[in-house]
Amino acid sequence: MNYRMQINWNFLKLTALILVITGLYAFSNGRNSAKNVAGMKVEFIGDENLYLTEGTVNKLLIQKYGSLKNVPKENIVLNTIEKAIEANEMVKSAQVYLTIDGELTSKIVQRKPIGRIEGDKKYYLDDEGKRMPLSNNHSARVPIITGNISGKSLEDVYVILEHINKDDFFRKTIIGIHIKGENEYQLRLRLNNFVVNLGGVEDLDTKFSNFKAFYAKANKDETLEDYAVVSLEFNNQVVCTKI
Repeated sequence: MNYRMQINWNFLKLTALILVITGLYAFSNGRNSAKNVAGMKVEFIGDENLYLTEGTVNKLLIQKYGSLKNVPKENIVLNTIEKAIEANEMVKSAQVYLTIDGELTSKIVQRKPIGRIEGDKKYYLDDEGKRMPLSNNHSARVPIITGNISGKSLEDVYVILEHINKDDFFRKTIIGIHIKGENEYQLRLRLNNFVVNLGGVEDLDTKFSNFKAFYAKANKDETLEDYAVVSLEFNNQVVCTKI
């Protein structure tokens, strides 16, 4: 008899414990869902150069939704806020979420400019070949594109910029691309006065490789300042014109 009673008491204790845990969990969830937005936080992922600021993002959200602080969390539609942030031309992607403490957090990846167009209109080309407006907050140190700018030439310029951007030597050395005409592109260098005639965008790997080899040898020989023009457009050759 006592043995059977002991089993019943253990069963009752276990049942009571489960009910308490379930109740606490439900109570915690209920309190969490009932909370209002406690504050807003903006984080920029990756590039430390900010083309837009936390203040700009907060202002954008206030203009669209009003103040989100103290708004019930259940009224917040996260994907709508993400789309509003991604509508900004400086933004590549955004992730918005609410923390358990009620903080509305926006994690933002900015677009990355790799070239700057200086024509009738001024803008960046980003790393996907798309136009990106200039920023009042930061000016990117990227090659300046000048000359006869058109749709076709911009496509070619983007291909050239991709080659520059993936190589540390070229990123540090090349500061400009001048469009002379169809399939006629020139490179401007940071530390040297000679012009590099690139020709068209065919065989760019070979052209850039040849130029890097030429530059290393001429730098070693201390003859870089002897040249006015360095031409890469001829078949697998570097042809130099002295001053």
